[in-house]
Amino acid sequence: MFDLDRWREIFQSISKNKLRSVLSGFTVAFAILLFTLLFGIVTGLQNQFKTAFVDDAQNAMFVRVWKTSKPYKGLQTGRRIQLKNKDFDYVKDEYKDKIQHLTARIYKGVNITYKKNQNNYQLRAVHPDHQFLEKTIIDEGRYINELDLKRKSKVIVIGRLVKKDLFGEKPALGKRVSVDGISYKVVGIFSDEGGDNEERLTYMPVTTAQRLYGNNDYISQINIGYDPKLSLNAAIAFGNQMEKDLRKKLDIHPDDQSALSINNMAEANKGINQFMLALYFIVIFVGSGTLIAGIIGISNIMIFVIKERTKEFGIRKALGAKPSSIIGMVIQESILITALAGYIGLSIGTYILSAIGDDLEEYFIKDPSVSPGIVIGATVILILSGLIAGYLPAKKAAEIKPIVALRAD
Repeated sequence: MFDLDRWREIFQSISKNKLRSVLSGFTVAFAILLFTLLFGIVTGLQNQFKTAFVDDAQNAMFVRVWKTSKPYKGLQTGRRIQLKNKDFDYVKDEYKDKIQHLTARIYKGVNITYKKNQNNYQLRAVHPDHQFLEKTIIDEGRYINELDLKRKSKVIVIGRLVKKDLFGEKPALGKRVSVDGISYKVVGIFSDEGGDNEERLTYMPVTTAQRLYGNNDYISQINIGYDPKLSLNAAIAFGNQMEKDLRKKLDIHPDDQSALSINNMAEANKGINQFMLALYFIVIFVGSGTLIAGIIGISNIMIFVIKERTKEFGIRKALGAKPSSIIGMVIQESILITALAGYIGLSIGTYILSAIGDDLEEYFIKDPSVSPGIVIGATVILILSGLIAGYLPAKKAAEIKPIVALRAD
């Protein structure tokens, strides 16, 4: 493998047959280039799917209610379903073994004022677990805690852009703001990867909102983080069972999707996984076909080359060269051309993907790239391709008797 004289002979052979070498390498380079681009595009699609759910936990479920669209048990259509604390407690107690995080939500539009600055914002009254389900990033201070719930404290956590609107560059932590005329202490400032809209939100304890805004036990929504140890199928089954139980508890028709729905991230993740798996199979099928075509192409060219060099091989054998040395020389040449051409194809493909960047985001392709595993796999494929392409014709050439080879035209 590291015989200097053999490498000199290989490079001399390549330099004397430039066109043949270029044609041999082009088939492999094009195959690897196409393979790289296809995998990069699929990765870009996968990145886009991940971005779509970046601001929510992947194990989240959202229980939402509205008005009934079907009569049930003598109750009329159009009845407004209202979730209450007892429904929240029911979910907490009934499914505690399958729940990692649990929070209620109350939505309210509020006007927040600090000195001369004021603006309208969306308020969410929540439990502490909401931080993990919404993937809220605390930049300063803290989030809502259990003591806040117990005391029904007048505390508020504001988004980064809310802080910028009301306080500018001045400190906001520990300051008091007026929320619809009621004084609240700012205990935390957060950011969110979901974007500007998420960072214009504010959070307060759910118990505080219930006491001050309506003096009732109403909640708007129940958010659940199921146990991440559950498989996707088990999580989907859990969501379906919980929906069935809640419909029965709230006297909702089993088929009334308007009155109650559970948005289960497990279902979305399963659908995405199946879609991506199908795409990867298609890419592997197309890419493998292209690679096989490249291998066949270089193998055919090597057969032609060996036919041209039949006399040379005959002379080598007449001078005492072993068949294994001839096979080794041809295989090394084939591997060299294949690996070099494949590296060029892989580099061009990687460069193209890097140059594309976010330009295809409108087509749901974000940051297309090739993973290190794919690069390693492609390198192994290149070496094997070179071996396969060079071995068969080399073996045939090595079996030719010297006297027959010397007579060849």
